[in-house]
Amino acid sequence: MSGETAKDLMSPGARCVEAHETLDRAAQMMREMNVGALPVCGSDDRLKGIITDRDIVVKCVAAGKDPSRVTAGEMAAGLVWVPAHATVGEVLSKMEEHQIRRLPVIENNRIVGMISEADLARHLPDDQLADFVHHIYTGA
Repeated sequence: MSGETAKDLMSPGARCVEAHETLDRAAQMMREMNVGALPVCGSDDRLKGIITDRDIVVKCVAAGKDPSRVTAGEMAAGLVWVPAHATVGEVLSKMEEHQIRRLPVIENNRIVGMISEADLARHLPDDQLADFVHHIYTGA
């Protein structure tokens, strides 16, 4: 396992929602793909951030905004990512440092996949996974 990289951990083929798309379209894409987060990309196919289902609910709907009028680009946050060749330790450090549970993987300036908690659970030994979960959920 020590030689594994971000590319080995990730779920490949992350589909972006384009920055100009509305949040209702982003929500439809999440439903179609059965995911809780989508990377947001510009027309140049470059990563602009990430949007989660929780962002749509809390920062848009609960704030009284119309998801058919707010764009993914307006809501995109957390331009945090790792290169495909990053080590498992670098992946965990980045996720813990930023207190995030999903991390885009970039190769040749393009997003090639996403690493989620489920991906980590498939690859990490139980003790390392438990340590990660503790850091993410307690901030310790």
